[in-house]
Amino acid sequence: MTSERSPGWKLFFAGIIGLVLIIPLMMVYALLWDRQEQSNIAQNAIAAGWGGPQVIVGPVLVLPYTASSVETVDENGRQTTRTVRVKKELYLSPETNAIRTELKPDRKKKSIYESVLFVAANSGRARFALPDDFARYGIPRENIDFAGAELRFGVSDARGLQKDSKVQVNGATLGLQPGKGLAASNNSGFFSFVDWTGAAPLEVEYSFAIRGNKSLTMVPRGGETTWDVKSTWPSPSFAGDFLPVKREVKSSGFTSTHAVTNLALGQAIVATDDNAPPLTAEQYNSVALSSARDVPAVGGPSQAATIGLIEPVDLYSQVDRSVKYGFLFIGFTFLAYLMFDVIAGARVAAAEYLLTGAGLVLFFVLLLAFAEVVGFMWAYLIAAGAITGLLTAYSAAVLKSWLRARFIGGLLVGLYATLYVLLNLEAYSLIIGSLLLFVALAVVMWATRAIDWGARRETKEEAPTASAA
Repeated sequence: MTSERSPGWKLFFAGIIGLVLIIPLMMVYALLWDRQEQSNIAQNAIAAGWGGPQVIVGPVLVLPYTASSVETVDENGRQTTRTVRVKKELYLSPETNAIRTELKPDRKKKSIYESVLFVAANSGRARFALPDDFARYGIPRENIDFAGAELRFGVSDARGLQKDSKVQVNGATLGLQPGKGLAASNNSGFFSFVDWTGAAPLEVEYSFAIRGNKSLTMVPRGGETTWDVKSTWPSPSFAGDFLPVKREVKSSGFTSTHAVTNLALGQAIVATDDNAPPLTAEQYNSVALSSARDVPAVGGPSQAATIGLIEPVDLYSQVDRSVKYGFLFIGFTFLAYLMFDVIAGARVAAAEYLLTGAGLVLFFVLLLAFAEVVGFMWAYLIAAGAITGLLTAYSAAVLKSWLRARFIGGLLVGLYATLYVLLNLEAYSLIIGSLLLFVALAVVMWATRAIDWGARRETKEEAPTASAA
């Protein structure tokens, strides 16, 4: 007669092996991070000659003017003050600006990696006029150099500008010059010289197309700005300081309308300072809105509306979420082995626990490898099918029964199916996972209610076979 370890010791050793398997799970995390970095590098390489995330601003009419400035100078050891005339710029935003944008998405590939690019065809109408209360701004009209007026358009990455850009003022086509954008676009863009006296309003019509990737941001300026966007991309994201007042998203594409007034902007039509670029998505998310956006600061970050062309399924984020459930897979499978061991008498060695756990971890490596080539859904089916078949066949040898092996196979099929549901129902994943754990715990409690966890089980040794005389 020999004695086996008690059920409590078997549970302890199974738990220790499960904890050891955290190490390869962490290695899968490192592999996932590395592949995601390679994907980002490849996507940046694709977009390098195309155009980056774009910010468009304007048009804004810039008027040079002279102002008096008092400065202190040192003359022969004495501090003296004097008044000098300096040249400054006055920024006149349009009374109304109606922008229409057609976003045309395009996919480009490099090896197994893919990036979503776009061409944004923009057109619009704007109206400029000096406000009736212009005298309140403290700038005499005679100090303004109307002959040096410039109509500026901001484009953050001017490399993406396409041909056939056109600007008309009161029906006359103007010549376009590179550079001299606006501060919100890091002074990148294009401009036109405008002959204006300030007496009659300026009616401006414009059109230009730009290439970019990931997102298009519009910085509203003026009394009333409307931005109508349409695209064939089915999964847009809307972000920034202003969300669309109307949107319609279908599988065939989306349309959206933004409407922003200068009351919402907190900015006058006339300004002597130009606002800085808008916050990036990372900066915007890191700042508390209640403290950062209460009162827009003059010369501070511009307020903006952003439309992003996001992938409907980000395979790296889905694989990342899958790996987070890895220990759950190991736990359920080890628990089934333990139940067959302590209840049905099938001996499971530590090495067999370890090899089974290695197979479960390998699922996530296969999932990542195939997802980069054939997409997440097919990769999931391939990886789940391969590991289920492998561990079912191995369990038949470990548990000495194909009936028990089919139970393990059914358990794995159920776990993989449940995980796929959890990945697609992100909002309800916590409650579904909690209920499953509750049911599993209840079943284990019921199945082991009569087990003496500290008792050792006696087993008979087989007598050696006598050799033939």
